[in-house]
Amino acid sequence: MNADDLIADFEFLDNWEDRYRHVIELGKKLPPFPEADRTETNKVQGCASQVWLISELRQTPTGPIIEFQGDSDAHIVRGLVAVLLTLVSGHSPKDILETDILGVFRQIGLEGHLTPQRSNGLRSMVERIRGHARAALAAA
Repeated sequence: MNADDLIADFEFLDNWEDRYRHVIELGKKLPPFPEADRTETNKVQGCASQVWLISELRQTPTGPIIEFQGDSDAHIVRGLVAVLLTLVSGHSPKDILETDILGVFRQIGLEGHLTPQRSNGLRSMVERIRGHARAALAAA
């Protein structure tokens, strides 16, 4: 699934409850997160729920990409992680930094329906992802 598929899926959902359920379903499809990576270092600060993010920089014939994995102990937040990873995982550090991630969340109708705590957590996750991308660019 890519960003366009994600946006198209959400366009078919008429109300917040349907979108909420869809986010939870996306979270259920995340691959298992390695237990060994559930560390304080990988934990995203600023989230009310526990959230872990890890990345791996890979070289491809077209240039470097970052593969992300993530998880949360809360269903809705795990779904938000899944949406985020759909938008950024497998993309170049430059593309990640140029993507208006929060703009996509507005476009699919999620950002305006999150509690202030979840909105802050989402911003913390986005900043962590951007930090991984900035570090990858600096290392290049």
